[in-house]
Parts: sequence; structure tokens; C-alpha cells
Amino acid sequence: MSQYRTTTLFLVLAFAWGSAFVAIDAGLTYLPPVLFAAVRYDVAGVIMLAYALVVADDPLPRGRQAWLTVGAGAVLMIAVYHAFLFVGQLNTTAAAAAVLVSLSPVLTTGFARALVPQDALSRIGVVGVGLGLVGVLVISRPDPSNVVTTDTVANLLVFGAAAAFALGSVLTRRLDADLEIEAMEAWSMLGGAVILHVLSVGLGESFAIADWAHLEAIGALAYLSIFSSAIGFLIYFDLLDRLGAVEINMVSYVAPIVAAVVGWFYLDQPVDAATVVGFVFIFCGFLLVKRRAITRELAKLRA
Repeated sequence: MSQYRTTTLFLVLAFAWGSAFVAIDAGLTYLPPVLFAAVRYDVAGVIMLAYALVVADDPLPRGRQAWLTVGAGAVLMIAVYHAFLFVGQLNTTAAAAAVLVSLSPVLTTGFARALVPQDALSRIGVVGVGLGLVGVLVISRPDPSNVVTTDTVANLLVFGAAAAFALGSVLTRRLDADLEIEAMEAWSMLGGAVILHVLSVGLGESFAIADWAHLEAIGALAYLSIFSSAIGFLIYFDLLDRLGAVEINMVSYVAPIVAAVVGWFYLDQPVDAATVVGFVFIFCGFLLVKRRAITRELAKLRA
């Protein structure tokens, strides 16, 4: 029964995070991108903070390390990641965005090794990171004669989002603050929402009631805030304890499949060959970078 529950939760999380890219596309039809992201985390942050107040022994960040951890999460994992992702998705498909974001586990390992020189990547690990970057190039298909085409810039923005999230993950781990993960996520969400609101104002985005009055816009916001963010992260915390970091990373490679199917079904978005080929490169890169950890997990399963 426990294994059945774990598998079910894994599939629910993959659906929640994969379909989130489609919900973003749906909402962007009506809402300004950065303000859309900000309001998403207004709602999700309040829900997560309420949960942290119930389950955490001490939900308040205390001390310099705790606030630095929250700051890294708010700036990189919430504000920069979602600003780049939402703006990028204005001109790319949900499937392509999900594939590019699936590079995050590969980049996380690369950043972690770069920040700890004595733990440098092996030659095979470097090849794995290289394969992931090749996947990005295959999907973005930059034109050497005009590298600032709308589609290329959009895909590179999504790649920048994945890089920001990966760097934020590494920094929050290295700071190693004595702050429970639910509290860290809650305060990071709220802090990131504030930064996104400031950025939205700086970009001249306006809050027009007519934009938010559409049923699809309200549905996309509710879906992202409640299901993909609040409930999704609660499932993630539960599975992280059960599966460990390596297995939970596999959600990143199921999510693009969900995004492709839901995007095709709901928004009639095609999945082109470049997106499929890019996904294969990125997934192969993940297997090379994480080969030792994957081997250990397989050995545990056989035992």
C-alpha cells in the first residue's frame, strides 16, 4: 500500500507540475506575465505560510543564515525564475518550456560542483552537462545571422529561468540555515511575490479588472496557486523524504510529457521534432551527471 501511495503521489506531482506550463500559457492570453506570476505567489505563499505555522516547530527565520537562505530562494527560485519563465512562455510552447526547465537537475549539479572546486565534475559529468546544453540549442535553434529572433529569445529566457532555479537550489543548500523547509518555501514565496510586484510596476504592467474577469484567467491562477504550487510542494516534501533527491528529480522528466499531452489536448499546441530531440539530449545528460547516484538507487532496489 505504501508503494502504491508513493507511485500515485509521484504521478500526481508530475501532472501538477507538467500541466502548470499549460496553465501559464492559458493565463498569459489575458494577464501581464510578471504580475500574473506575482499574484500566483501571493496566493501560494499565504497557503504555504499557513501550513508552515501548523507543522513547523519554529516557522520564523531567525539569524543571518536563515534570512540569507530565504533571500536566495525569493530572488532566484521565485522572482527571477518565474519572471523569466512567464515572459519566455509568451512566445514558446508549454512542452518546449517544460523540456528546457527539465535541465535544472543537470545545472544544479554543475553549479554545486563549480562552487566546491575540490568536488569537480568528472569528464563524463562534463559531457553530461554538455549534452544538456546541446538540448537547449536544439530547442532554441538560434540563427547565427539573427540571434535575437522572438522564438530564440523566448527559449533562452526559459533556459535562464532553469539556471536561476538551479543556482538558487545550490545556494539555499550551501547556506544550510536552521530553518524548516516548509517555512523556507513559504517566506521565499512571499518575498519573491513582493519582488515580482516591484518588477511588474517597473515594467509598466497595469492591473486591469477586465483582464482578470475571464473565467479561464481565474481558473489558471487558481490552478497554479493552489494545485501546482501549494499542493504540489506539499506532495514534493512528502516524496522527498520517501524517495530522496535522485528519484524525485525524475519528476522533471515526466513533467514535459504531461505538458506536451495537455498542451496538445487543451491548447492545440503541436510538439515539434526539435523539442523531442532536445528532450532526449537533456535526459541523456541527466543520466550521465547522475549516473553514480542512479546506480546506487538501482542497487538498493535489487537488494
